[in-house]
Amino acid sequence: MEDSEALGFEHMGLDPRLLQAVTDLGWSRPTLIQEKAIPLALEGKDLLARARTGSGKTAAYAIPMLQLLLHRKATGPVVEQAVRGLVLVPTKELARQAQSMIQQLATYCARDVRVANVSAAEDSVSQRAVLMEKPDVVVGTPSRILSHLQQDSLKLRDSLELLVVDEADLLFSFGFEEELKSLLCHLPRIYQAFLMSATFNEDVQALKELILHNPVTLKLQESQLPGPDQLQQFQVICETEEDKFLLLYALLKLSLIRGKSLLFVNTLERSYRLRLFLEQFSIPTCVLNGELPLRSRASDLEAGVARGIDFHHVSAVLNFDLPPTPEAYIHRAGRTARANNPGIVLTFVLPTEQFHLGKIEELLSGENRGPILLPYQFRMEEIEGFRYRCRDAMRSVTKQAIREARLKEIKEELLHSEKLKTYFEDNPRDLQLLRHDLPLHPAVVKPHLGHVPDYLVPPALRGLVRPHKKRKKLSSSCRKAKRAKSQNPLRSFKHKGKKFRPTAKPS
Repeated sequence: MEDSEALGFEHMGLDPRLLQAVTDLGWSRPTLIQEKAIPLALEGKDLLARARTGSGKTAAYAIPMLQLLLHRKATGPVVEQAVRGLVLVPTKELARQAQSMIQQLATYCARDVRVANVSAAEDSVSQRAVLMEKPDVVVGTPSRILSHLQQDSLKLRDSLELLVVDEADLLFSFGFEEELKSLLCHLPRIYQAFLMSATFNEDVQALKELILHNPVTLKLQESQLPGPDQLQQFQVICETEEDKFLLLYALLKLSLIRGKSLLFVNTLERSYRLRLFLEQFSIPTCVLNGELPLRSRASDLEAGVARGIDFHHVSAVLNFDLPPTPEAYIHRAGRTARANNPGIVLTFVLPTEQFHLGKIEELLSGENRGPILLPYQFRMEEIEGFRYRCRDAMRSVTKQAIREARLKEIKEELLHSEKLKTYFEDNPRDLQLLRHDLPLHPAVVKPHLGHVPDYLVPPALRGLVRPHKKRKKLSSSCRKAKRAKSQNPLRSFKHKGKKFRPTAKPS
């Protein structure tokens, strides 16, 4: 009982207002990273902390940051209002999440601690006005922070006390190396610093040398991803590229994967190809397009940006393309099984990629040499009847169709851009030309492909799968009973004593 109580937030000497905010968030006890990092941070130590995605890293630095600011204002001499905390993140989405978490924790001390997010380039004018009021904490990407420093709208040399670099392993890979090095020249010689990361790669080691002074390293003895009871990870060997498309069609169209899914590919062109392919079968899909502003994006596809985004209630992550690095796999897989929710990761692998997959497994397993990605052996002949449909759809997704799909999104963004609104008011002819430009036809959708006739459904699933028929709405009690009986749809299906393959077989 004493050990349990020793882990509580209430034993960390935190301000009562922070404790109340923690209670409101429903956190009964700290996560492992919070338990280890917060006391050390409150002692004034620099930290290099590795903890998996979704483990509570943001609160692990936000709580001590707020505590130090509140303590200074309550007990120290009266000083001029200034920016004393800086949080650097690799993406605008992460900046919004960090700001939101800090503000939630500061709910009961919002008058004493103000937080500003300056990550959005299009809001630079309003950001300068906010920075003139000298918020206590500023959150942003290195490029936006550096821009404000160069314009003198943000000054840190005489005031900064605490620097946080969140998702440090992504900063260099997102192209912020030069901005970060230039930014450091605008900081004071002495400040406390935290590096928070899901992995310890060479980039993180380089940042450690640049930023930290005699840090305490927290390499927590936990998996970089949740355990098998929460996160199930599988690999599927696909003989050809066509087999990957065929298999994905079967998984989604036959509802073998349920709930919100994230599909990852390695290039933007591939994401559009996949989206147009799935649209042929009336499977609603959107592309997370890093070329467009946030409100123009959606939450289903594209790898590059998504590694740093916190999607909620993702049931499954599908690596349609094998991640380029083990770290990329960890970040992708970390989008599901967050908090205490279950999740599934399914990775499609070509025979030529098995060596690279082994490198990923080696990093994931660590000293535990057991299999991490369990193999799925699909009997492709059971879904062979769908192959002609997939080929028909793939023929419709031409290079021209992909190009027009991308142009269509850009055109929609131009028409709805707030930044161009004034320009179009002054130049109405340009707006008319854009609106009446030749229509774009990304791909011809054939309605009959959205329907799955019964004779194509594998025999073991007939009676269970009706993807083209409207299902009757069940009462809440029936839904609960159905959920209680349901199995993991990727593991097995039983119908009249038969088991539908795919089945999971440990290697």
